[in-house]
Amino acid sequence: MSKDTFILGMETSCDETAVAIVKNGKEILSNVVASQIESHKRFGGVVPEIASRHHVEQITIVIEEALSRAGMTMKEMDAVAVTEGPGLVGALLIGVNAAKALAFAHGLPLIGVHHIAGHIYANRLVTEMKFPLLSLVVSGGHTELVYMKEHGSYEVIGETRDDAAGEAYDKVARTLSLPYPGGPHIDRLAAEGNPEINLPRAWLEADSFDFSFSGLKSAVINTVHNAEQRGEKIAPETLAASFQESVIDVLVTKTLKAAKQYEVEQVLLAGGVAANRGLRSRLETEFGSLEGIELVIPPLSLCTDNAAMIAAAGTIEFEKGKRGSMAMNANPGLDIENF
Repeated sequence: MSKDTFILGMETSCDETAVAIVKNGKEILSNVVASQIESHKRFGGVVPEIASRHHVEQITIVIEEALSRAGMTMKEMDAVAVTEGPGLVGALLIGVNAAKALAFAHGLPLIGVHHIAGHIYANRLVTEMKFPLLSLVVSGGHTELVYMKEHGSYEVIGETRDDAAGEAYDKVARTLSLPYPGGPHIDRLAAEGNPEINLPRAWLEADSFDFSFSGLKSAVINTVHNAEQRGEKIAPETLAASFQESVIDVLVTKTLKAAKQYEVEQVLLAGGVAANRGLRSRLETEFGSLEGIELVIPPLSLCTDNAAMIAAAGTIEFEKGKRGSMAMNANPGLDIENF
């Protein structure tokens, strides 16, 4: 009988200080997240220096809490996994250095994890992955279609050429004077309105799986400004519904096309915007009637940044024999295909 593997995961790529313990890459024993949303809300977005300071204040407390909730000690861990990149360099540095100190002090292997790989592997905490698969990653900084032939193999077949979907959500929310983070507020308003405004969809080239949302964002801003100049008022729920309809149309259509072209067995939804009810509903509708392709959508708690996903992805790297060194550094531009 094989020995169980226990990985302590750490995530500090943006504004969540998170530590988790995961068994065999599939079972969450603890998953602690210290959010900074209240600190950044008044600025309308994440302030990197403030995020870094909060990570310094919280990291030790969160590590101790994760171990306590799991009822385990560092002696029982097999490795320490940490987000190496991408992300805010100052925030990443706190997690990387804390992980190096922890691994060194307890004589444990150190595993660097790509942040997007973590989001993808959040799905393995729900169900086993079936290859080949396609993952739609949608977050504040990333919108990508990632094809995987096997564990730990990543091929980006589509990515954003400008604004990520989550970034567009936040900018549109700001235009509507909605608080940060804007995504949940747009999603709530969209459910109350009808998509009556004709907004653009950037399909790009016929064979492209890339995304572009900057034109849509600009169109929303122009629509609001033009209405104001005419002395008219657009219902926020109508604008939110129209904007969200445009985003979801492009995301789902391209995902569906790629899933069929690459003949995948599974489609995974990943990233913070995976919590969007409109997107989840449309994917379920489109893939529900499709035979041979399983759709996996993680629970809301595993969509936003957390450390269980880092531990899950780290388990795969650990099993493959990947090991980091004490020379590991924060890498804000880390490439998922070559990390």
